[in-house]
Amino acid sequence: MTDEELTIDELARRTGVTVRNIRAHQSRGLLPPPVVRARTGYYGPEHIARLELIREMQAEGFNLRAIGRLIEHNADAGSEMLGFTRSVLSPFGAEEPEYLDRAGLTERFGGRWEPKLIARAEKLGLIVALGDDRYEVPSPALMRAGEEVVALGVPLDHALAVVEQINRSSQSVADAFIRLFREDVLRRVDQEGATPERWAAAAAAVERLRPLASEALLAGFQQVMTRAVEKAFGEEIAKPAAGRG
Repeated sequence: MTDEELTIDELARRTGVTVRNIRAHQSRGLLPPPVVRARTGYYGPEHIARLELIREMQAEGFNLRAIGRLIEHNADAGSEMLGFTRSVLSPFGAEEPEYLDRAGLTERFGGRWEPKLIARAEKLGLIVALGDDRYEVPSPALMRAGEEVVALGVPLDHALAVVEQINRSSQSVADAFIRLFREDVLRRVDQEGATPERWAAAAAAVERLRPLASEALLAGFQQVMTRAVEKAFGEEIAKPAAGRG
């Protein structure tokens, strides 16, 4: 025996997993069998790590059947695969939501929040109803942009129409990036084997995708907006000259 060898009772105290659940995990094949000496089973660091992985994956929403399948096919890549899952499920961007009541919305937009406009803003995801006339604002930056546009004299319903168009266009761009990632990154993991190194590389690719997608979208929009402004205002500027001719 070494200091790293634990009986099942000691393992339960060390990990916070009940003896009953440890035995259940063993029966499902989620946990390797202990080393048996003198009719006593002893557990080591690999058992502690596996139990912690199972607990973390359950916290991420995986059921035991799914965990069993993932461990069976990726026995050595569990923690890396979990890291990849966290990377994928983490929200893009680091905005902290704001919280407003109906009076706060009305004050910020000059009393223009009619019930039908509030319903439209909820549908677009600009605000999330929390009950008791309170709302979460998932993207304060987008809300501030709308507030400034309305302050310039643009009707609120027109501003919401633009947000709707932004959502549609952004969805198309997001789908294109996801398609590239699935076809060119995840497919390679499937084809070449789900090793710890490949899962780690896939997680790194997701992290790089976050700023890359935003940078590419902004750069492309700036070019398109420049051309659109030149065309639209060029035509407006040319009108008086044409009239004088």
